[in-house]
Amino acid sequence: MLKNLRKELRNKASLKKAKTLQGFFKTGVGQYGEGDIFLGVTVPDSRKVAIKYKELSFPEVAGLLKSKIHEERLTALLILVHNFKEGGESEKERIFNFYVKNTRFVNNWDLVDLSADKIAGAYLLGKKDREILYKLAESKNLWERRIAIVATFNFIKNGETKDTLKISKLLLSDDHDLIHKAVGWMLREVGKHSLEAEENFLEKYYKKMPRTMIRYAIERFPERKRSAYLKEIKSK
Repeated sequence: MLKNLRKELRNKASLKKAKTLQGFFKTGVGQYGEGDIFLGVTVPDSRKVAIKYKELSFPEVAGLLKSKIHEERLTALLILVHNFKEGGESEKERIFNFYVKNTRFVNNWDLVDLSADKIAGAYLLGKKDREILYKLAESKNLWERRIAIVATFNFIKNGETKDTLKISKLLLSDDHDLIHKAVGWMLREVGKHSLEAEENFLEKYYKKMPRTMIRYAIERFPERKRSAYLKEIKSK
């Protein structure tokens, strides 16, 4: 089955799109996605392949996740996301444990964003011990830090904002733009649930926040309020 999956991905590939994606996901020397290889397959097509091959054995999915090909890793994650959603408690636990032990292969922002809240966040929802997210937030690995904050999206969607705000605080001084964007995005989502919670956080920490983080966080604010924050940013 794995051989057929890889064949289908290549049948859906586009050289032109692959070149575009390699630029978009910063695969050049010294960039965050250095060395990543793209076939040029769209996410919807990758998802269709993932659903078709959802019965792939766990060892085969594990092997696929370790591929040098971006879309193969993406498809592996989409299979895990699907099987997590459909599986029982033991299957969810197995997928979660596998996911957090293999974060080094969840190594670009789309891979994180399409899986972190749906596996790590979903598994930890309702559980008291979420220490793994705080450990990931303090990792030297960019993608583990992004997993930590994006995983909390699941909590936000279920009315919980505490962990998002705590992890956001831990990441205030992060030096990477992709973390600034992710934290700002999650703060914006917090605001959809509780504008008061977001504004209280901003009031305390906006002077310490990178410009990109603030811009993402206040994107949905009324123009007057957004302009006031932007004015403060310019004066920093």
